[in-house]
Amino acid sequence: MNNFAAIALVCSSLLPVTSLAAGDTPDMRAIVDATIRPLMEEHDVPGMAVAITIDGKPAFFNYGVASRENKTPVSERTLFEMGSISKVFTGTLASYAQVLGKLSLDDSPGKYMPQLKGSAIDKASLLHVGTYTAGGLPLQFPDEVSNAGMAAYFQQWKADAAPGTQRRYSNPSLGLFGHLTALALKRDFADLMETQLFPRLGLSNSYIRVPASAMANYAWGYNRDNKAIRVNPGVFADEAYGVKSTSADMIRFVQVNIDPGQLPDPMQRAVAGTHVGYFKVGEMVQGLGWEQYPYPITVERLLAGNSTTMIMEPNRATRLGQPAAPAGNTLFNKTGSTGGFGAYVAFVPDTRIGIVMMANKNYPIPARVKAAHAILAQLAPAAR
Repeated sequence: MNNFAAIALVCSSLLPVTSLAAGDTPDMRAIVDATIRPLMEEHDVPGMAVAITIDGKPAFFNYGVASRENKTPVSERTLFEMGSISKVFTGTLASYAQVLGKLSLDDSPGKYMPQLKGSAIDKASLLHVGTYTAGGLPLQFPDEVSNAGMAAYFQQWKADAAPGTQRRYSNPSLGLFGHLTALALKRDFADLMETQLFPRLGLSNSYIRVPASAMANYAWGYNRDNKAIRVNPGVFADEAYGVKSTSADMIRFVQVNIDPGQLPDPMQRAVAGTHVGYFKVGEMVQGLGWEQYPYPITVERLLAGNSTTMIMEPNRATRLGQPAAPAGNTLFNKTGSTGGFGAYVAFVPDTRIGIVMMANKNYPIPARVKAAHAILAQLAPAAR
């Protein structure tokens, strides 16, 4: 995305509103403010919610407005569209289904969608569709594909590569993964997320379908023309980019990923299962939703792993010989965007530090990565 000309917000909307928490210190406030405020000015971001956890203690930093029209201030209760960070929740649901014995990542799609038996996609496994390595599914469905035509699309799809040899980031791929998971669990996907997954993770204000009671907290996103918008659902929207959440819930999600042991079984094992790495793609290791890097990491390497090349183009994938959770210091991250929102999550379990950045504008991914890396680099020593 091109940089937008900076437009001054009213002074009160630019000043951070910081919620006191056990992990909040004046030094932390200064570090976050010095990074986030210039970022918002440069990219004309109306509002941002930033949350940080260090050693299990959260701190919240809120900037700007959730609605330019209403001047509603951002808080840790403001709902933002999480975009593709939703894919991590989908991966967690699939991991949960596997822990329950309802599916295996080695299963073929045709086991749950019989109409796909014998097709090219059926040569891939659930693991392949869950890690974008099925053989070349595109970033988006063609415009002419509807919900009713989804099965026919996969029936006629032709692979560009053998399963497991190429990673091509794909909403159809991850969307199918979530759809197959819901079929395995014999429930509607959105119902599973809202009545099973979110409550078991301790998330009380996260939704696929924002209820009327929460609409007042739902931020408006702003597009390139600064028009107020919200996500326009498409095929597999719920599974691939449908989560709306708050910074309070998202930092809770980061905390249980840093320490899954605080969760009861089987959710504890489900979250731990998303930390297993399956394919190496450049310096990044792809798991179920989360993308992993050895830590500490330079900002250049982190930018390369979140680059347009990684998102828009096919990249060679190498299956790890013995998939397992990382043994050493590892950074997990995921970006997410919709037409009017941009988010980023990163955490390092060994140092017990994590960050959530949520904005109601789809500002450039490199700016998110640089900001998070700068904040973590300054705060990480405090987490050791």
